[in-house]
Amino acid sequence: MTTPRRTTDTTAPTRRLTTAQALIAFLARQYTERDGRRHRLIDATWGIFGHGNVAGVGQALVEAGPAMPYLQGRSEQAMVHAAVGYARQSGRLSAHAVTTSIGPGATNLVTGAALATVNHLPVLLLPGDTFATRPADPVLQQLEVPHTGDVSVNDCLRPVSRYFDRITRPEALIPAALQAMRTLADPADTGAVTLALPQDVQAEAYDWPADFFAPRVWNVRRPAPDPYELEQAVRAVRSARRPLIVVGGGVHHSAAEEALAAFAASTRIPVASTQAGKGSLRHDHPADVGGIGHTGTATADALAREADLVIGIGTRYTDFTTASGTLFADPAVRFLNLNITGFDAHKLAALPLVADARTAIEALGEALGARGHRVDPAYESEYTAAKDRWEQRVDAAFAIGDPDARPTQAQVIGLLDELVTEDDVLINAAGSLPGDLHKLWRTRSPRQYHVEYGYSCMGYEIPAALGVQLAAPDRPVWALVGDGTYLMNPTEIVTAVQERLPVKLVILQNHGYASIGGLSESVGAERFGTAYRHRTAEGEFTGPPLPVDLAANAASLGMRVLRAGSVGELRRALAEARGADRPTCVYVETETADTVSGPPPAQAWWDVPVAETATRPSAVEARKEYDRQIAARRRHL
Repeated sequence: MTTPRRTTDTTAPTRRLTTAQALIAFLARQYTERDGRRHRLIDATWGIFGHGNVAGVGQALVEAGPAMPYLQGRSEQAMVHAAVGYARQSGRLSAHAVTTSIGPGATNLVTGAALATVNHLPVLLLPGDTFATRPADPVLQQLEVPHTGDVSVNDCLRPVSRYFDRITRPEALIPAALQAMRTLADPADTGAVTLALPQDVQAEAYDWPADFFAPRVWNVRRPAPDPYELEQAVRAVRSARRPLIVVGGGVHHSAAEEALAAFAASTRIPVASTQAGKGSLRHDHPADVGGIGHTGTATADALAREADLVIGIGTRYTDFTTASGTLFADPAVRFLNLNITGFDAHKLAALPLVADARTAIEALGEALGARGHRVDPAYESEYTAAKDRWEQRVDAAFAIGDPDARPTQAQVIGLLDELVTEDDVLINAAGSLPGDLHKLWRTRSPRQYHVEYGYSCMGYEIPAALGVQLAAPDRPVWALVGDGTYLMNPTEIVTAVQERLPVKLVILQNHGYASIGGLSESVGAERFGTAYRHRTAEGEFTGPPLPVDLAANAASLGMRVLRAGSVGELRRALAEARGADRPTCVYVETETADTVSGPPPAQAWWDVPVAETATRPSAVEARKEYDRQIAARRRHL
């Protein structure tokens, strides 16, 4: 396609590049800065090439060479998960781009994009798109929409992106690229950013202003709290008898862990954590009372039920945290929310303190410290004793009797607890493991606990481990998966082997969906369709377990595999895997999905509606329990 050379200033220096070449050159010169430290914003680009991006972005990456490192993925969704893992481990200060072809390559991005946006984690998506000039209509993989001509499958990415644009002319890239970087670096507004790139525009040349390629530094701001809101917060804390802090992922994103530890040490206010916030305090900090909500500890949930002030810091208050609106039971309970987004700060009709988490914690601590504030010693003694009792329950769950027996899932976690140091990172996202980890895991450092539970996406763990390992090459990185999750997305094992990333994969084979099996039983669905078993003559999935060998599968993809048939063998295999310098899998069969035991049960409710009418006794009884639980729900207005 021939086009005239267009510039807004004929005297200004220009560079003639294709749109794709210009985009890659631009990305290579973008930086973030926070607290005086500079980071490259787009550190690498993942890509799978097809006709929609091979001649554009693909060729541009060849031109760029080492200026833009390239990573070869096997699944578009997995590439986004890897990029998200990298961004989270990098404290959201560095991110990756992901390029795909048009059609299925682009739509495969949607799940990963939703995960990134839900969790406020930056990733740049560069899907190919159909021709802007429409020389042939339709082209291969084009979705035809009879009532409009300007829609493609990439529009599926609009609702799951924080920023979306389609670059239909080369010059349109300039404002779009700048808006994309602004969004990626915005601590309150970040998430998936999509620049849809028609394949003809990618290859079109243009005279680009040289200033477009000048290095740009995007300041990651730390907004301070409003003085009025701060004073209201101080009054609320000082008047509370039984305050409780609930920390979310915003504490990690702000690198506010040290400020939180100092605040808790000064005020002695107990600190409970969401899945995203776990690790904000070390497990042995006197104020840490563990996870909160449906998968939380008895200590944290008992404190929540009697708290008169809940101080949310960087949390979204999902239904797992609030036990579907049943956890914070004190009739006079109030909420104070420290959050960088006004949307989250105002949840539950709270007093808002809209600010960066670290800045707000420090300001609140200084104001309270100047007045010598500290909780009643009797309250401190109460939660300290409760914490000790819970630790005894954790020890019991981890306890090992016969070393030749098949381990429980809790014992697998316990053996890892024995082995790891503060350097290790544990990654998980779905199944029964997140609940067990939230209740049982003893976190030793801020970025050790990497459980993605905002979207709880099966298949996240293995590719995310690659991203984390790239961001932290000297740390042992563990991906913990059940058989259900493994079967969803094992493809990036090949990438780990190719890149020589020494990730450690632990596959827990329990022959089914353990988490949903238990949930199914509790709501009267009788574990239907949740076990991996042969059909019986009656057509039910209750026969022998399927003869699936996931260890052989992992080995076929290039991983070294260590099989463990007992607790003793598992202890040795985990230790060997931790010291390995190549991708290594530990495979262990635990209790089957319909007999999982070991960890304490849920300490708070979770609302999954039960059939209002049914003939089967299990569903009838489940509905009675549901009606009893739902009566305790309240609106915090």
